[in-house]
Amino acid sequence: MDIFPDFGAVGGAAELQSIVGALLTFVLIMAVLMMIISGVTWALASANGNFQTATRARMGLFVACGAAALAGGGVAWVNFLLDVGSTL
Repeated sequence: MDIFPDFGAVGGAAELQSIVGALLTFVLIMAVLMMIISGVTWALASANGNFQTATRARMGLFVACGAAALAGGGVAWVNFLLDVGSTL
């Protein structure tokens, strides 16, 4: 028995997939941009002795890494679930 979701049954499925793809691209671009900005800010603040700003920039860097990991991992997780669902 082959079980697989019928994406054609939803009206506007192609538009929905393109919107989700565009949002994923936007999230990844913003995460990389925030990594660059936070990394530079962390380095400059640490070099100048402003440790409060360095701590906030470091936290921003970690949050941006987490957002990029979640955005990339979400696609892998959905693909994994679709593969498992087709084998049940």
